[in-house]
Amino acid sequence: MAHIQKRKTIARDLSWLSFNARVLQEAADSTVPLRERIRFLGIFSNNMDEFFRVRVATLRRMIQFGNKANMHLENNPQQIIDEIQMTVLNQQGEFNRIWEEVLLELRKQKIFIRTEKELNHVQQEFVRNYYEEEVSSDIIPLMIESIPEFPMLRDKSIYLAVVMWKKESAFRKKYALIEIPSRVLGRFKILPSPKPDEHHIILLEDVIRFNLPDIFSYFGYDHYQSHIFKVTRDAEIDIDDDVSTNIIQKIEKGVKNRRKGKPVRFVYDREMDPGLLEYLVRRLNLTKRDNLIPGGRIHNFRHFMDFPDEVFREKRHRKKPFDHPQLTVRRVTDVILEKDVMLHFPYHSFLPLIDLLREAAFDPEVTTIKITCYRLAQQSKIINALINAVRNGKEVIVMIELRARFEEEANIEWKNRLEDEGAKVLVEIPNMKIHSKICLIRKRTKDNNTLLYGFVSTGNLNERTAKVYGDHCLLTSNQKIMADVNRIFNFLEQPKTGMNFLRDCKVVIPSPFFVKREMIRLIEEEIKQARKKKPASITLKMNSLSDEMMIEKLNEAARAGVQIKLIVRGIFCMMTENKKFKKPVRAISIVDEYLEHARVWVFHNKGKEKVYISSADWMLRNLEHRVEATCPVWNEELKQELKDILNIQLEDNVKARWLDNELSNEYVRTTKKKIRSQVETYNYLHKKTLTHRETGSN
Repeated sequence: MAHIQKRKTIARDLSWLSFNARVLQEAADSTVPLRERIRFLGIFSNNMDEFFRVRVATLRRMIQFGNKANMHLENNPQQIIDEIQMTVLNQQGEFNRIWEEVLLELRKQKIFIRTEKELNHVQQEFVRNYYEEEVSSDIIPLMIESIPEFPMLRDKSIYLAVVMWKKESAFRKKYALIEIPSRVLGRFKILPSPKPDEHHIILLEDVIRFNLPDIFSYFGYDHYQSHIFKVTRDAEIDIDDDVSTNIIQKIEKGVKNRRKGKPVRFVYDREMDPGLLEYLVRRLNLTKRDNLIPGGRIHNFRHFMDFPDEVFREKRHRKKPFDHPQLTVRRVTDVILEKDVMLHFPYHSFLPLIDLLREAAFDPEVTTIKITCYRLAQQSKIINALINAVRNGKEVIVMIELRARFEEEANIEWKNRLEDEGAKVLVEIPNMKIHSKICLIRKRTKDNNTLLYGFVSTGNLNERTAKVYGDHCLLTSNQKIMADVNRIFNFLEQPKTGMNFLRDCKVVIPSPFFVKREMIRLIEEEIKQARKKKPASITLKMNSLSDEMMIEKLNEAARAGVQIKLIVRGIFCMMTENKKFKKPVRAISIVDEYLEHARVWVFHNKGKEKVYISSADWMLRNLEHRVEATCPVWNEELKQELKDILNIQLEDNVKARWLDNELSNEYVRTTKKKIRSQVETYNYLHKKTLTHRETGSN
């Protein structure tokens, strides 16, 4: 990609596409179990949908509104969109190649995806009955030529576009649309198999295709062609400045309007009837610039994340989380009142966080629980524990970020439920999202003093995603840390007082603004040491690195001779190859079974290393437009634990890719023994658990 060399940084959106290419690499890897390869195809597809809903839609707004847009403008957004289009088409071709490969592997395992034309007599009867009994009531065909107002096509749905004609009048074709009711019925149906060791599956759209003659029997057509397509819409919510409308009404209105968002992508079966394709493009007011993406027969591969598990001979082998060794016998509260504990998800069980809140809910000496919630599980045990606390007379204050993208409606429901129970729910700080993951519990002591304890985490309070997201959570009663957590909550409760509460934080570094300022100061200290020819190093792990000021500071450090090691899963805009760097920058991305979600930062600091965990990435939005919490880790054992995990990841030569200027995504390959960091991290932490049990240490 020669165009990248002209820039000081890599374009954010092209870097993101490079990350999604790493996901596609996992689907292409024949050493990955087949069910996981299919899941990665689903993840890739889901990621791409969200990319178009959000990022491409944002770039289009930049083009449309220019400097009038209330956003940070990219240089030449039209050029970036053109490059996106080219990259996406190439990735779609690779996706199709991998899918054909996966289909071949499925057949080798005697798993067959049957189309409507490949059914035997028994299967035909089964599909006919299934349609009549389960599907037909959710089918509403639209004869689109006869309706003046073209229907509003839903963003996350797929549609079957049908062409019909009679043999004697083949030039007089009629068009119809059918929305595939996959939300209600699921995408896959297991068919009766002709042999006991075979598994046959049909997609819901092919069930409908098989029954097209019955669906349209009234018209007497005898020829049918049908093709799947989908429309991706702008998903950004416009929150207007109407002060007479509260935030709930604004979000509800925004979610409603999202369904009418402008189309930003049209993906269709490349075999689609040319006349029908032209008709759909015209009726949807699309142009060639609206990302018309030709694909194969199947779309919305995100459903393949839920591909039927029961058809595989080998059952899914995902190691279960294990209990933290210090939290197996005593109450969580009693342990962390004595010492700090670090949970590492998904290796450690998430239950201690729920237990901590449950214990607080029933503890007569606990008076207050304060917590931030960003993305919650559908059946949230966190919420249940908080409701129990309210019912037991505790003051419960919950900051719910209503604007967490695609979680808005669910979060409004949680807000209403908590308020109905008597909790105080905070929902809005203008122009700022609340992304910190913090909890504070206030407890009376026997001598009538107040004791604070709780946690600071890098990940969401979501027991479902905690099984697949790699995160760290510090459980602590350190009064300096908890005093600062309390200051952050004071700001959340009284944002109009300004930044005073955040400015007063002594050890926890909050965003906005203060994280950026402090990280620049720490980088500058390393630069000073390097210029004195003394040891200087920075190790950073995060999801995304795109803030230009932070990148320039890291460039300055590399030019000065600071040893820089970076582990960045997603967006990465830094140019790591530069002849002016005195020491090469080592930058890798790890994409594997678990999603690497943690943020950990280590600074050499003249040999007295500073180690932090954070909820923030080094992106403009996290550093300047969100409330985040970056927490120091002082306990030497926990510091060493985090550094050990980072070192394991830096040694990965199985699932790590180099992050270079060319976005090549080349795997890190060395002559050493194979190190797959997620497996080694599990073994490392599990060994510590066994050692703890054997020694009986506290």
